[in-house]
Amino acid sequence: MIKKPRGTKDLLPNEAKIWVYLENKYREVCRRFNYGEIRTPMFESTSLFHRGVGETTDIVQKEMYSVVTNRGKDEITLKPEGTAPVVRAFIENKLYADTQPSKYFYITDAFRHERPQAGRLRHFHQFGIEAFGSAEPTMDAEVIQLADMFLRELGIENLELHINSIGCKECRSNYNKVLREYLKDYLEDLCETCNDRFEKNPMRILDCKTDADKEAIKNAPRILDHICDECKDHFEAVKEYLGLMGIEYKVDPNIVRGLDYYNRTAFEFISGDIGAQSTVCGGGRYDGLVEDIGGPSTPGVGFGMGIERLVMVLEELNLLPEVDNGIEVYFVAMGENALKKSVELSTKLKKSNIQCEINHMAKSAKAQFKYANKVNARYSIVIGDDEIEKGIVNIKNMETGDQVEKSMDDLVEFFK
Repeated sequence: MIKKPRGTKDLLPNEAKIWVYLENKYREVCRRFNYGEIRTPMFESTSLFHRGVGETTDIVQKEMYSVVTNRGKDEITLKPEGTAPVVRAFIENKLYADTQPSKYFYITDAFRHERPQAGRLRHFHQFGIEAFGSAEPTMDAEVIQLADMFLRELGIENLELHINSIGCKECRSNYNKVLREYLKDYLEDLCETCNDRFEKNPMRILDCKTDADKEAIKNAPRILDHICDECKDHFEAVKEYLGLMGIEYKVDPNIVRGLDYYNRTAFEFISGDIGAQSTVCGGGRYDGLVEDIGGPSTPGVGFGMGIERLVMVLEELNLLPEVDNGIEVYFVAMGENALKKSVELSTKLKKSNIQCEINHMAKSAKAQFKYANKVNARYSIVIGDDEIEKGIVNIKNMETGDQVEKSMDDLVEFFK
């Protein structure tokens, strides 16, 4: 038997209904904040992620699904994250020429070759937000507020917002010197990947999951102690606006995020309900990314939220929405003529947005009634030769057992 690839998952109808609910809720919250939906291709030029995500990230070094095409001339990659493709679309479609800020949301598939575990698949899905054009702290706060509002309205209360500032390019350059000086005596204790990062991007060492509990990481200098006055003022303003929005937060100097493009504000929403895989949403500011990918200097800020992990949290808290597995109407047809009439009448109901089903399995009348119960039909409609001759149907409420006789011409009106 051919099975699904490792790290992938089938989304069956009952679970898909839950996802549709979450997607519609997310779209509705984004609408309130005036974010428009954007959809980018499933794959992009590999160079986009090398330039956008960063050469020192785990994604680029270890996790991308890439393939050489066009007789070796091109290399494309299934997108491992949502931000770089949206930035590429922002530049290519000259959206920077529109009135700013430009605010987008997306619901996307993504792909990373990593060890599958609970809430982390090789083919996964993300909600995301990208806002371009504003360097103001109000925009940082709004992006955080949108994520907070969405999660709270789903009923999730056991959340902690962790925020940090990782400074601007100048701050990070100065901090990297301090960090290298500190870490040089601990290189023997760190993993091979962190040793590779030591020269290229030592700040990424602080985000290492392998070395997270080691003393070298715990006692490393904090970037908050090394950011410039302008970055400090920006961070203080973000915190002030979060306070005005009624959003509680914890300043966490270990939040540096796993992608190279972040600067200044970095944040994560942490759930206490799913164990080690606790980050439900993460994001931050990336003021140099548009320019790095080839566009004009444009500030940006956004977040990504794993849908699989979000579903895990909701399931753990018994907050998954109830799935309606029933159908509105089932036609019980007594004979060939009745089946043809069922096809005719069910077509009218479907065109009027009324869910219904007919006897596709050539079942007996008794078996059709059993089937109607099994699929939780709210109403059954019995049609036989007598009903066809009189132009009426018998409508039965399957919960109460009450029955009513109606003209076939009045059927649509009855169910409206």
